[in-house]
Amino acid sequence: MIEAIGLVKKYGDHIAVDHLNFTVEKGQILGFLGPNGAGKSTTMNMLTGYISATEGTILVNGYDLLEEPEEAKKSIGYLPEQPPVYPDMTVTEYLKFVTELKKVPKKDRAGEMARVMEKTQLQEVKDRLIQHLSKGYRQRVGIAQALIGNPEVIILDEPTVGLDPAQIIEIRELMKDLAKDHTVLLSSHIMQEISAVCDHIMIISHGRLVLSGTPEELQAQADEGEKLELSVCGGKEQLEQALAGVSGILECSETTSEQEDFCTVLLKSEQDIRKELFFAMAKAGLPVMKLVRHKKTLEDIFLEATADNTADDNATDAGSFTEELSTTEEPAEEAAKEEEETTV
Repeated sequence: MIEAIGLVKKYGDHIAVDHLNFTVEKGQILGFLGPNGAGKSTTMNMLTGYISATEGTILVNGYDLLEEPEEAKKSIGYLPEQPPVYPDMTVTEYLKFVTELKKVPKKDRAGEMARVMEKTQLQEVKDRLIQHLSKGYRQRVGIAQALIGNPEVIILDEPTVGLDPAQIIEIRELMKDLAKDHTVLLSSHIMQEISAVCDHIMIISHGRLVLSGTPEELQAQADEGEKLELSVCGGKEQLEQALAGVSGILECSETTSEQEDFCTVLLKSEQDIRKELFFAMAKAGLPVMKLVRHKKTLEDIFLEATADNTADDNATDAGSFTEELSTTEEPAEEAAKEEEETTV
């Protein structure tokens, strides 16, 4: 449904997206993950045609976004990080406006509004002003506008930001429901959220793809990094003799106190060998003081994959970077005048 080929976005000397290649299959929920400033929002803005790519090709439902923008955009429903809603409108008024904007035939507009309100559970607040809705309901209104026209692809940029735990669960369930009829591209920097709803995960850093796979594949990679930490009372030589034949020893250190010696060993283990270690230490007469299984999480995988991301205020996504470019210093006379008016 979506294919990005050699996607690049530059702002002057700053490269926000650096030759990004990926494909989103029909019916897939793709999690688009990365630290703040990694290029997620910039990429999504390019996929929706909101901003143009410096280089590369974007195909949406088989249509080239540059060559056939209208057909490509018909296939996309987009929820930016800040929902594009008008707070002084009611939910019904706003969705009616969106149906007109998306050129839904007049005879179908009432039915289309009813469909998306039912899908997003907005019926009970349909006559309320959007400014009086909770953050969670405003997100639902934003998702509803993305669904109008029944596009094949739904793109959601940080849809749960600022929500409380109950609202996050509600939005996650809604996203799972959307995947039954749509291809979903979900952006976030929270691994737990991505792994809860997505069937494929992409991690980017500095605008580059650094890791891609299913949650199960990434978890398998995490399991490969499992380590065991064993601390005993005794000397290093005694411990090494007791561990003879045990593979995967990464490091062994000894600490000497006034009363006794302590020795700690770190082992890489593909299997759980804690019982074997316990009986081996008992046989060697080495009291076990600590035996801990250190298991990597998906968050650890994410942090390792993006360890070199040193994003700062100058390495941001398109929105804030564009603001920097558009902000210029005021002439001295205007600045002085403004200061004088403020003082008065």
